[in-house]
Amino acid sequence: MDWYEVLVQQTINGLTRGSVFALVALGYTMVYGIIELINFAHGDVFMLGLFVSLTYFTLLGMAKTLHGWELLTVLPLVFLATMLTTGLVNVTVDRLAYRPLRHAFRLAPLITAIGVSFMIENLALIWQGPAPVPYPDIFPSIDILREWFGVESLIFLTTKDLLVVGATIPLMIGLQYFITRTTWGKAMRATAQDRETALAMGIDVEKTILLTFFVGGALAGAAGLIQGLYYNIGQWYIGYQAGLRAFTAAVLGGIGNMPGAALGGLLIGFLSAWSDQYISARWTNAIVFSILILVLVFRPHGLLGERTPEKL
Repeated sequence: MDWYEVLVQQTINGLTRGSVFALVALGYTMVYGIIELINFAHGDVFMLGLFVSLTYFTLLGMAKTLHGWELLTVLPLVFLATMLTTGLVNVTVDRLAYRPLRHAFRLAPLITAIGVSFMIENLALIWQGPAPVPYPDIFPSIDILREWFGVESLIFLTTKDLLVVGATIPLMIGLQYFITRTTWGKAMRATAQDRETALAMGIDVEKTILLTFFVGGALAGAAGLIQGLYYNIGQWYIGYQAGLRAFTAAVLGGIGNMPGAALGGLLIGFLSAWSDQYISARWTNAIVFSILILVLVFRPHGLLGERTPEKL
């Protein structure tokens, strides 16, 4: 492979990785924007999305490569069912673990979030076992350059790459529309800006928080399904690393800022892919978290975040 083919290939890999990170990072940043909680269990909801979607495919007898009408009907159905399930899981976590601590000192919900993360991981360990779980090759992988365009190239661009980007972009656009144009989205922005004033203006703050957890969980579930479709493997602890990188993406873009979270996810995806290729996969985590430290030191409000006065 020539150097430019390697660069293009790793950029494609970075785009697909970054798209998944961006979806997970959006959930982090939404919850932080509303209740200022770093929900460490969010990465584990992403992991549940992978296993829940696998369960639905198995129950439907569709744990195989889908074609034609099966692909057009079953895949969107499982997408919606998975997002609904993980959204409800996230809401349940909030109702049981975080809501009772809504007015506690800030360290209490943070520690609780770490505990919830361990609980979900161990439940997944009991459910699926410690070994890697194969995820069926549901979405057909077609070499686009060779089979569609007849181009002889060592660059490997498949329909799965298009699936990842094609599923992620509409979700981001839909979320942006929901946040900026709908009544519930405006209520979420008002609550994020000033919860007491939003309450005084008649906004049901608790319902708004509930909706935020639901939307964040649904996005994490979608990301988990996409991860399974793309990599065809899952394991009970994958939410840990994905969650850390998505959190780094949210901080890099400006936690609480949704376009920033999407941008941060893509940047982390590109950086990790380029680091794997040009430095070493062993150094990728060190590089990613060094970036997190540098951002926190020199620009704590992130690339697109705004410095806000401390609430009294």
